[in-house]
Amino acid sequence: MKTKKRIGILTSGGDCPGLNAIIRAVVKYATLRGWEVYGIPRGTDGFIDFVHGKLNIEELKLHPHGYDLPGVLQGLDVLQFMSGSVLGSLSRGNPQEDQVTQDIIKGYEALELDALIAIGGDGSLDIIYDLAKKGNWNLVVIPKTIDNDVAFTERSVGFDTARNTVTQALYDLTFTAASHERIMVVQVMGRDAGHLSLHAGIAGGADCILIPELTPQLTEDTLVGMCEYIAQLRKDRRKFALIVIAEGVKGLNAEKDPYIAETLADLLKEKSHQLCSTGGDRYCGLNQIDTRATVLGHLQRCGVPSSFDRILATVFAIKALDLIGEECYNRLVIWQNGSVESKSLEQIMPMIKWCHQEKTCPAPVDPEDFMVRTALSLGIYLGESHYHPHTSNYPYTPLASTITNE
Repeated sequence: MKTKKRIGILTSGGDCPGLNAIIRAVVKYATLRGWEVYGIPRGTDGFIDFVHGKLNIEELKLHPHGYDLPGVLQGLDVLQFMSGSVLGSLSRGNPQEDQVTQDIIKGYEALELDALIAIGGDGSLDIIYDLAKKGNWNLVVIPKTIDNDVAFTERSVGFDTARNTVTQALYDLTFTAASHERIMVVQVMGRDAGHLSLHAGIAGGADCILIPELTPQLTEDTLVGMCEYIAQLRKDRRKFALIVIAEGVKGLNAEKDPYIAETLADLLKEKSHQLCSTGGDRYCGLNQIDTRATVLGHLQRCGVPSSFDRILATVFAIKALDLIGEECYNRLVIWQNGSVESKSLEQIMPMIKWCHQEKTCPAPVDPEDFMVRTALSLGIYLGESHYHPHTSNYPYTPLASTITNE
C-alpha cells in the first residue's frame, strides 16, 4: 500500500456554507499524514486548465491555511468561518463534447492523483461518478447542499446554516407583518425538496408551509383552505400571517414558476376578496387582507457556517481521508444515526440516476416524517390533504402519543 498519497479536491454545484471548512480539514489532516493535497479550481474545469497549461502544479498545491499571512496575523486560520468556496465551483450539466471529457480525464492523470475528493450534491455526484468511471479514478464524495436532498445521508453540509438563515428571515419578517397586519409569503429554496422550508418554517413560526411533497401545485382548494385558515386567525384576533412556500411548488396549471411566492400572494388576495363578497360571516374582514411576497434567493447560500455545519464538514473530511488511507474508493460519506459512515457508489448510483431520469427528487420529505407530524401537531397548515385547525378529521396519531417514557 502506497504510504504517501497525492489527493485532489474540488467543489462542484451551487455553493453553500461549510465548503471551506471541508477543504481546511482535508489539508490539515492530510498534512499530518504526510500527504499532498491539490485544489482543483472551478470544479472539473480546473483539470482542463491544467492540461492546457493555464495552471501549473505549484499553483494547485494546498498548504495548511494561515501561515502565509503577514505580520501579527500569521497563523490566523479563518477558512472554517468563511462561506463560499476558495476553490470556486461549477454548476452546469454533463460535458457535452467528447474532447472536454477527455481533457478532464487527462488532467486527473497529469496531476498523478491517487484519489479525488469531490464535494457536491446529487447532480454533481451523477456527473463526477460518470467521469470517474471513464477515467478509472479513485473517488470519494462528500455531500453538500442547502436542500438536504442527497440520498442515503440524513444531513448534508450547508443545510443547517441555511435553515438558520431562513429561520432568522422569518423571525424578522414576522414583526413587519404584525406591524402592518399583512400576509407575508416567503419563497424558500429547495428545488424539488421541502426539507429547508419545513424545518425553517417550524423554527420560524410559520402559519402555513407549502412543500412539493405535500402540495405539488397550487389548487383552488388550497387557496380556499388558506383563506379559511387566515379568516380563523383574524377571528382569533391575529391580524397577520406568515406563509412559507418552497420554490418547487408549481402554479395552478402545474407550471414551474420562479416567482411562486408573488403568484401565491396575488392569488390569495384575489381569492380572499372573492370569498368576502359572498357575505359569509366566517369570511368577514378578508377584504382587508394585504399580501406581500419575499424571495430570499441566494441569501440562503450565504453566512458564517453554523457550528454543526463546521463539525459535519470536519468529520466528513476526516472520514474521506481515512477511506483513502484504506484504499476504499468509490464511496459516499454519509451522516447516519448520529455518526459518520460511508456507502458504495456502485450501490446508490442506479437509484440516483433513475430519479434524475424521471425528474424526481432522490431524497424528498416523507409525508409520514416526524417533522411533518410535528408541524401538524402545531396546527400549521400544510395543504388540503393534511389536517388544519378548521377540520375535525385529524388523520394522524397525535405526536405526544408517540413519545414513551423508558
